Amino acid sequence: MLLKKFFKFVLPSIVSMWIFALYTMVDGMFVAWGVGEDALASVNLSMPYVIMIFTVGLLMATGTSTLISIALGQGEKERASSLFTMNLVVLTVVSFAVTAVSLFFLEPLALFLGASPANLGYVKEYVGTIAAFAVFFILSYNMEALVKTDGTPMVSAIGVTACGLTNVVLDYVFVMRFHWGVFGAAFATGLAQAASTAIFFIYFLKFRKTLRFQRFRLNLSVYKRIIPLGMANGFTELSGGLVVFMFNQVILAVIGEHGIVSYTVISYINTLVLNTMAGIAQGVQPIISYHYGAEEPKICRKLLRYAMVMNIVVTAVYCLMLEAFPGIFVGLFMEPGTDGTFAYTEMALRLYSLSFLFLGFNVVSAGYFTAVEKPVFSFLISAGRGLVLLALSLGAMVILVGEKGIWISPLFSEAVCAVMAAGFFIAARRKTRKADAGAAAQRRRIDAVS
Repeated sequence: MLLKKFFKFVLPSIVSMWIFALYTMVDGMFVAWGVGEDALASVNLSMPYVIMIFTVGLLMATGTSTLISIALGQGEKERASSLFTMNLVVLTVVSFAVTAVSLFFLEPLALFLGASPANLGYVKEYVGTIAAFAVFFILSYNMEALVKTDGTPMVSAIGVTACGLTNVVLDYVFVMRFHWGVFGAAFATGLAQAASTAIFFIYFLKFRKTLRFQRFRLNLSVYKRIIPLGMANGFTELSGGLVVFMFNQVILAVIGEHGIVSYTVISYINTLVLNTMAGIAQGVQPIISYHYGAEEPKICRKLLRYAMVMNIVVTAVYCLMLEAFPGIFVGLFMEPGTDGTFAYTEMALRLYSLSFLFLGFNVVSAGYFTAVEKPVFSFLISAGRGLVLLALSLGAMVILVGEKGIWISPLFSEAVCAVMAAGFFIAARRKTRKADAGAAAQRRRIDAVS
C-alpha cells in the first residue's frame, strides 16, 4: 500500500521535472537548428536568469508545501487553504517586481551574464522576453508543487505535459517557420508557462480536492518558516544557474568561446539528470511531511529507503547510457564536424557524467531533511553540492589537471558532499535513539512511582 502511494506521487513528479528539463532543451535544439551555434551559446548564457526566476517559485513552493502538508496531517484544512491563497498573492506581487527590475536593467544584466558584442543582442532578446513572462514562470512552478500537496499528482503531470507540448509546437512554429530566432524560442517558452498556469488555476478554482482559494489575513511572519524550509530545494535550483554562470566564466578563460558550445550541451543533459533526482525528492516530500506531521517516523524512514533505491537504479541507467553512447545525446544539438567540437563534447560529457553517481543521493537526502523540518542539514547539502564544494573543486582541478579538470570537478564535489550527507543521517539517527531512550527511561520512572 505504501509503495503504491510512493509511486503514485513520485512517478508524476519525475515526469513533470523531465518536461521542465525538456522544454529548456527544446529551446536549445531549435535555436541550434534554426539559428546556429552562436545563438545556442547565447541561450546558455541566459540560463542563469531563467533558473533564478524558477528558483523564486520553488523556494516558496517547497516551504509552503511542507507547512501545508503538516497542517493537513494535523487535520487543519482551513489553515492550509489560507496559507495556500496568501502565498499565491504574495508571489504575484514579487513576480511583477522581478519583471520591472529586469527590463529596466536589461543591458547591464545581459553583460553581467557574460554577453559579448557578438551575442549581446541575442542575450537581450531572450532575457527580456522571459522577464515579461516572469509571473507565469513563478506561479506555474509554485502551483505545480501545490497540486501534488493537494493529493492529485496526476494533475501536476497533465499541466506540465501541456506546457512542454505547447513549447515544442510553438518553438517549431516561431523559430523554424516564422524565423523569429532567439526571440521566438523565448516567446514560445513564456506562452507555454502561461498555458500551464491557466490549467493549475482552473484546477484550484473548480476541481480542487482539499486546498481552495479563500480570504486570508496577511501574515508575512510565516515566511520565517517557509523560506528556511525552501532554501535547500531553492538553492539546488539557484545553484544550477550559479554553476552555469561560474562554468561559463572559467571556460571562457581556460578554453575560449568554442568551449561554451560544449558546455551548453552538457548543461542541458545535466539538467535532465538533476531534474529526475529532484522529481524523486519532490514527489516523496509531501508524503514524508504528512507522516512526519502524524508522528509516524518509521513510515518516513521507509519512504526514504524507497527513494534511495529508486535513485540508485535511475543513476546507474543514466551513467551507463552516457558513458557508452555520448554521441546520441550530443547529436541532439550538433552535427559531427571537422572542427572537432563534436568529439570534444563527447569526451567532456563522459568525464562530467561520472558525477551523477553521487548526485542523486545528495538531492534525495536534502529533500528528506526538508520534509522532516531539518532545514539546516538540507541547506548545507544543497549549498555544498550545488555551489561551495563545486567552486572549490573547479578551482583546484583546473590548477592540478588543467582543461580536463573543468569536466571532472563535479565528480569530486558530489563525492565529498555525499560523505557529508551520510554524516548528517548518522547524527540524526543518534539523536533520535537518544531521545527514544530518554523517553523510555522517563516512562520507567513513572511506572516505578505508580
